[in-house]
Amino acid sequence: MSLEEKVGQLFVMHVYGHTATDPDPEDVDTNLRELGVRDAAELIARYRLGGVIYFGWAHNTHSPHQIAALSRGIQEAAAKALPSGVPVLISVDQEHGAVARVGAPATLLPGAMALGASGSHEHAREAARIAGAELHALGIRQDHAPDADVNIDPANPVIGVRSFGADPEAVAGFVAAQVEGYRSAGIATAAKHFPGHGDTTDDSHTELPHIHHTREEWDRFDAPPFRAAIAAGVDSVMTAHIVVPALDPSGDPATLSYPIVTGILREELGYDGVVATDSLAMRGVRTKYGDDRVAVLALKAGVDQLLNPPRPQVAWDAVLRAVREGELTEERIEESVLRVLRVKARVGLLPEDGSAPNMAAEVDSVVGSPAHRAAADRIADATTTLLENPGSLLPLSPDTHRDVLVVGADPRSPSGTTGPPTTVLADALTGLGFTATALSTGTAPDATAVDKAVAAARGTGAVIVTTYNVATHTATARDNTQAANTALDKGPATEDTPAAEDGQIALVAALKATGVPVITLAVRNPYDVARLPAVDAALAAYCWTDVALRAAARVIAGRAAPRGRLPVPVRRADDPARVLYPIGHGLTY
Repeated sequence: MSLEEKVGQLFVMHVYGHTATDPDPEDVDTNLRELGVRDAAELIARYRLGGVIYFGWAHNTHSPHQIAALSRGIQEAAAKALPSGVPVLISVDQEHGAVARVGAPATLLPGAMALGASGSHEHAREAARIAGAELHALGIRQDHAPDADVNIDPANPVIGVRSFGADPEAVAGFVAAQVEGYRSAGIATAAKHFPGHGDTTDDSHTELPHIHHTREEWDRFDAPPFRAAIAAGVDSVMTAHIVVPALDPSGDPATLSYPIVTGILREELGYDGVVATDSLAMRGVRTKYGDDRVAVLALKAGVDQLLNPPRPQVAWDAVLRAVREGELTEERIEESVLRVLRVKARVGLLPEDGSAPNMAAEVDSVVGSPAHRAAADRIADATTTLLENPGSLLPLSPDTHRDVLVVGADPRSPSGTTGPPTTVLADALTGLGFTATALSTGTAPDATAVDKAVAAARGTGAVIVTTYNVATHTATARDNTQAANTALDKGPATEDTPAAEDGQIALVAALKATGVPVITLAVRNPYDVARLPAVDAALAAYCWTDVALRAAARVIAGRAAPRGRLPVPVRRADDPARVLYPIGHGLTY
């Protein structure tokens, strides 16, 4: 390879459009404005690109056959444009749960915290195997999963349910299981966000968080999942744009820190696989250095892949210049290129006979198959957690509570392909023999919405309220949907930012005052129960996609016993030092 092609292997970029060579005119305009090229083929040719990452907001993921065709087009463009003929490593953030780029009709599975609630490593392994098989059929060979963060802070605005839980050893077990599952499907994995993003109230998409763990606390809380991922054969470790003074007192984010990336990850933990940055477009990595220096400093720290630099030409030129001027050696670049190529070889992109990889030969038989969907439902049945049921209202019976009103939050589906949640839940209950009606009141219902819900509730047998991130740390609810669902600091918000946190609290209180039995269902973070008035039953679903809501409906109706157990503690809202419900709490019947 030429120096330019070696450098190109280290860049992973997004590109707008549903095809590699003929995107819609609006996508051409956006590509020209942001990337200086018209389409994926030109992007690969200009930067000798080693990787492409797909996003829904970049219009890459409309349907399975379209995604497979885009993958084929990208590989054909690489074969023509790259003298070495090395295929592109196509990746995606498909964590499932709160972060999913590829939606229905592909199978959507429970996310990390839901799997943590199931307590089953086998469920986690099977979910990863299914997810990996479907990505493989679409020509995608790397998933930026699993999340190895330990969600210690309930107010964490960016991790939350993306984590398997708050117990480091439990999280480690689930991380290892998912690495094994993805690898069995021929998919490269990426444990994230090293050295651990779970104990912060700041979001690295918009600011530079500081983690104040001591070195001993880091060893105890943050390190175990990454050690487990490495032992399981993880292909890549993604860095976090966070400052951890106990690990590096310089004030540099971990992505740019030689003591953290090389000193701890490589030398202490013995990891010699690919290290990738989180998106270089995120504010957390851009607060101290310019975009040209960020790319160079990341490589000097020991990183191998530069993900989504916001000004690719600036970053590309800066890396080439650093090599030509001696700040980086070509041997250092080659170390990273070899790590990237090893991953490509392991996932079948470098066949010994030189033949092109078989893209999407099994789309129809694999993606969203009946067997996969049935497995997703079976796994989801083990995740719903019953937190409160003081009067044994649940399970509901159509004989005694036939008419049910479902009200509350309707956050947009992570992939944009399911929901709205209140409608999905009402339809599922109707299918189980109830007469269920849906009424969306949003994440910040005003007085008018509350009054409408109260009027609709009168005369019904029971009311189910879907709640979404009732704030636990400020007087204003923070909508972290955009951060978690765009995860690379791009794309539109998925819903309006909520106003005062007491909208959802007021809704539950007003419905409770009607005398109609009230059930709450937390469709994201399970901490909501600590902020809400006492109700007749409270559950946690950990996600608002259809598979989670159908499982919750089966639990409510008694068609499935609640088997989920809290993988995080729920602390009292009025006294956070006291635990309301500990890890492992969960009722059943």
